Amino acid sequence: MLNTAVKAARRAGTIINRASNDLDALTIHVKQQNDFVSEVDQAAEKTIIDVLLTAYPKHAILAEESGASGDSEYQWIIDPLDGTTNFLHGFPQYAVSIALLHKGVLDQAVVFDPTRNELFTASKGSGAFLNDRRIRVSKRIKLADSLIGTGFPYRDFTHLDAYTGMFRDLVQKTSGLRRPGSAALDLAWLAAGRTDGFFEIGLNPWDIAAGCLLIKEAGGLVSDFGGDDGYLKSGHIVAGTPKVFGQLLQIIQPHVTLALKG
Repeated sequence: MLNTAVKAARRAGTIINRASNDLDALTIHVKQQNDFVSEVDQAAEKTIIDVLLTAYPKHAILAEESGASGDSEYQWIIDPLDGTTNFLHGFPQYAVSIALLHKGVLDQAVVFDPTRNELFTASKGSGAFLNDRRIRVSKRIKLADSLIGTGFPYRDFTHLDAYTGMFRDLVQKTSGLRRPGSAALDLAWLAAGRTDGFFEIGLNPWDIAAGCLLIKEAGGLVSDFGGDDGYLKSGHIVAGTPKVFGQLLQIIQPHVTLALKG
């Protein structure tokens, strides 16, 4: 199953790379404020679904652009282009994200960065890899020494005050905060040890499913703001190295009530 997902991700990456050479020719639609979809997103998603369903025609799909379809204990969760706004501006930080749930449990993960040709993969119980090289989360143990990834609210500002509080507290107690603009890659980079923690409010399952399995298989921890495993449902996520995770969660939790209002 992982090989099929890799095949699908690479085919989508080819479409994305080809389109990146002529961004002015793209047709772009506004889904809602600061939320865009291009013909590239749609073409990449169609290619991914075609590859997956050709191999596994009875599997269910949950995809960003086309929604949910099918009824199976296996469900593929797909973001054909995570970081569309970056892509449309020629900012080379975006990725294809594909995950497989089996009976509600993350089982396979692929995050493919087509600009760098970096392929992050994981299978439940078998570790995480970058281009066939085993990866682990960093060994940092102090939040003060850690580089933390995040994502600013950009579409739904319901939780802006809560996020601002988290940002204010963390920017003073870490080595730095980074907002590259693709949650899938942010999580993959954490798994590879390039950052030491991550938090964000209000994400979708297709943004984080693959990245969460990568982190777990790389020895990291992932939870929702309550420290539980409801992050795919709530979209509120905290992740980090085993030592940094708890410190990060401790700072975030005082803002949780505010974050969950509405």
